[in-house]
Amino acid sequence: MSGFTLPVPAWNDIAQLNCTGTAFLDTSGAVIIPSDGGDISISLFESGFRFQIGPKNDYDYGMLKRMPEFPTCEIFGDEYHTSIKAGEKTLEIQHQPFQFCLKHSNKVVQKTPNDGHFVRSLRLPPLAKVDEGWFMAFDLQSDEPVYGLGEKWGKLDKRGQLVRSFNHDALGVNAEISYKNTPFCWSPEGWGVFVHTPAPVTHSVGYAPWSQRAYGVLLEDPRLDVFVFTSEADNVGADMLRQYTELTGRAPIPPEWSLGVILSKAYYKDADELLATAKAVREQGMHCDVITLDGRAWQDTDTRFAFEWDAKRYPDPKVVMDQLKALDFKICIWEYPLVSVVNPLFKKMADKGWLIKDTRTGEAFRYQWDMSAFGEVLTPLPESGIVDFTHPEAFAFWRDAHKPLFDLGVDMIKADFGEQIEDPHMQAHNGETGMALHNVYSLLYNRCVYEAAARYSKNGPFLFSRSAWTGSQCYPAQWGGDPQADWGGLAANVRGGISWGLSGAPFYATDVGGFFKDTRDPELYVRWCQAGVFSAHMRLHGIGQREPWSYGDEARDAANAALSLRYQLLPYLKKYMAIASETGLPVQRAMILAFPDDPAAWPFEDQFMFGDDILVAPVYRSGGKVTVYLPHGDWQRLDNRESFTGGRVLKMHLALKEIAVFVRAGAELQLAKPVTHLNELSIDELELESW
Repeated sequence: MSGFTLPVPAWNDIAQLNCTGTAFLDTSGAVIIPSDGGDISISLFESGFRFQIGPKNDYDYGMLKRMPEFPTCEIFGDEYHTSIKAGEKTLEIQHQPFQFCLKHSNKVVQKTPNDGHFVRSLRLPPLAKVDEGWFMAFDLQSDEPVYGLGEKWGKLDKRGQLVRSFNHDALGVNAEISYKNTPFCWSPEGWGVFVHTPAPVTHSVGYAPWSQRAYGVLLEDPRLDVFVFTSEADNVGADMLRQYTELTGRAPIPPEWSLGVILSKAYYKDADELLATAKAVREQGMHCDVITLDGRAWQDTDTRFAFEWDAKRYPDPKVVMDQLKALDFKICIWEYPLVSVVNPLFKKMADKGWLIKDTRTGEAFRYQWDMSAFGEVLTPLPESGIVDFTHPEAFAFWRDAHKPLFDLGVDMIKADFGEQIEDPHMQAHNGETGMALHNVYSLLYNRCVYEAAARYSKNGPFLFSRSAWTGSQCYPAQWGGDPQADWGGLAANVRGGISWGLSGAPFYATDVGGFFKDTRDPELYVRWCQAGVFSAHMRLHGIGQREPWSYGDEARDAANAALSLRYQLLPYLKKYMAIASETGLPVQRAMILAFPDDPAAWPFEDQFMFGDDILVAPVYRSGGKVTVYLPHGDWQRLDNRESFTGGRVLKMHLALKEIAVFVRAGAELQLAKPVTHLNELSIDELELESW
């Protein structure tokens, strides 16, 4: 964890940055303004500007995929003021202290906040060099919501929150900490901010102890590199996601088989249990396409990870793989980017410099786990080295070491962990240490494993990753960590996926049924299955069985009905996955994103749109009660075609098999004839029925 804590800063003691000279154009066309913190570089582009100050980094982690075009700017001003104009954009800079105002067609889009008090004219410094790195402030209107900032479990509107862009092994979904972060947010007022950095960023989003009128960015990086986007589109959120993903990349369309149900458990103890479960799935007629061998299912915990099957339980893994393939399963296996010190691979990689080093010894860093999280099922993990993905040879070795697994019949990888770069004494091949590498490490890990799947998987590249950073959306997909198996865990896990979608990542899955503290609650399991139907990917996973029949007959029937609906909806889902890949729009869309012209819908953050035409309101409490806001227009229930007029709130009491799902009137929704697995028939060949 970062050692930096966040009390209310002593802003009185922080000097505001001042410009110290007249602006000029450099050879690249950027506007340079000298300041007492170094030269400020500003570039205007069609929909915003880029602001940079501080020493340039020597590394490039590939977070930016395509740069916007920066047209030639006109500069006006003197030593006290600079005005930069490009097209309809004008950026006005006051020099002492630095303040900015961005206008489009003379309309103010974003500016330095004018939040002051008696002691000083500005409560927060507009721009300041601080001990941790940099601070910059932006203005907030009094009723302005802000969205994005990654996978967060609480309110989607981040207004009033102190949010940290810092990847954690969060051990659940019950706090601010999370596995997937990106320092990108946006407002329906027409602006967005993206901090291009691998470093931790703290966002004070109208957080009252700092300032309820401002959005403050505290960056722990010697270089400040900020993109400010603007939009005049009818749907600002969609346009912001378009701009951000044009810059940082978009997700390719996942293979069709990945849209089917993925079955998992922590964990199938041996080949007999795995095969017995697979056979039972087919005997029961359960809809399922993928079965998962989690960490302890196929690896020896004491010696992992080294791409090795546990010889005691899998003396010939091909025999097991062939039996699963004969049952029409795709196969997922687990990995993490650490190597046990007792495995010979540790020494091999350490000798070649392929592991993260310890600056105190010059040797490979030996990572020791916090054992408090482990128990009877989650057994203690060994002291381990950490793969250094900044080393080109280490990256290539780890990527290519997957080939025998894919040749054996493995179809996808569950890329777990990736949050362990946390000690200041850790150093990578590229020279970075500790916190500077912490967040972006997960991006490098995601990229490596996805490239392995792209090269070697016979059925198309796909992976599940738990930890992610800016750009990880390019390597689909992600799943939502380790939710508690209760109603709060269900609600938070769904919100985390919607929040991730508001941050530029369109594909997500929850752990259907909950991961830990399993109470074998049949009602919770069914409601989680029903919610999971309407996510990009659907995985049943946790400590304990997640097969529908393990929860009793009533739950089995209700869960199977939900899984059947999932397969009926796959052609619809496939359509919106293609749209997501083209635009950056998520499959699960928050109400702010789906109904930008209906502010009454925005506070209903526990419901969402599934594509353009299906509104979903999951049940988050025992007893089947749910409150739904239907936006303006006409709607019909998906399950019984009952008609409703929108612009109102419905309070519903649902039987176990019932779901609060509504279809927009006039939608050309088609349902496929359900199959138990997609090997029976390709989605493109399914006979479709108009809904």
